[in-house]
Amino acid sequence: MIRIVSWNIRKAVGLDWRRDPERILRVLDETGAQIAILQEADKRVRPRHPAIPAAALRDAGWHAVPTDALTPSIGHHGNAVLLRPGWRIGASERIDLPGLEPRGALAVSLTGVAPIGIVGAHLGLRRRDRVLQLAALRTHLDDLGPATLLAGDLNEWRRTPLPLPPGWTWHVPPPTFHASRPSLSLDRIATGPALRLTELEVHRSPAARRASDHLPVTATVAVTGGVRPVAHGAKRQH
Repeated sequence: MIRIVSWNIRKAVGLDWRRDPERILRVLDETGAQIAILQEADKRVRPRHPAIPAAALRDAGWHAVPTDALTPSIGHHGNAVLLRPGWRIGASERIDLPGLEPRGALAVSLTGVAPIGIVGAHLGLRRRDRVLQLAALRTHLDDLGPATLLAGDLNEWRRTPLPLPPGWTWHVPPPTFHASRPSLSLDRIATGPALRLTELEVHRSPAARRASDHLPVTATVAVTGGVRPVAHGAKRQH
């Protein structure tokens, strides 16, 4: 069983308008997750310093999947994947997504604890952009194999689901946005045919309700099949 959390941390700025990386780390610890898929994990202004300092991540027992050695960022377009000890990174890939505004995703193949593929994404505000962006991700989902999980702030609030590859399943949690009064399920998870989801929850601790404008989504999955490594490098999808 693998416990995963997906969370838009709003650059570690809470509802009290304080940037508090330690509060984010405390909430992540509360979830008991082995893998954290974060959105808005970097500051917006170049060179996009991380919202959570690398030293603080290490001290808290997390390791960020490497993205771009030329920047201090811990993610790509704000998408970061954090790992607890025991995981081995097969390969990772930064993905640029089409649309009106700059958007991206991060794909990684993991072994060690279990073979699993992870894609973290933050999709656009317009539905037509989200449809294009998910279509652009489809090749990467296929490349990683059936034991792959897609998660992130997908900005989708409609009941009509976005299209997925055959055999994939959407899992829509209770509302996660706005954290002060949740009414929209913007944060979602999709699983490939070789993953079995056993638990899906919204983490609602007092700290989580203050730490960001989104609430974290936690999921527990079991791997029932294999994962293929993605290609090394920084291939871009336009």
